[in-house]
Amino acid sequence: MPAFDPARILRASSIRYGKLRVRGVPAILFGASAIVVAVGAMRAVVASAPHLSDTLREGAKLVEAVRKDQPRLKA
Repeated sequence: MPAFDPARILRASSIRYGKLRVRGVPAILFGASAIVVAVGAMRAVVASAPHLSDTLREGAKLVEAVRKDQPRLKA
């Protein structure tokens, strides 16, 4: 089994997304933080799932209320 080589791991760690290029320790930290954000977002969605249908229904009513093409009552 080869010996642990942290320099090799750091050289191999890189992220390229469009013009964003990150290498080494920042790439590892960026990847770990992306995983933490994804897990947090998933937990928020799971926690709000029972109320999601009510939220969507109220959102549709709000959009319908603020649409400009509906006739308004004149005071």
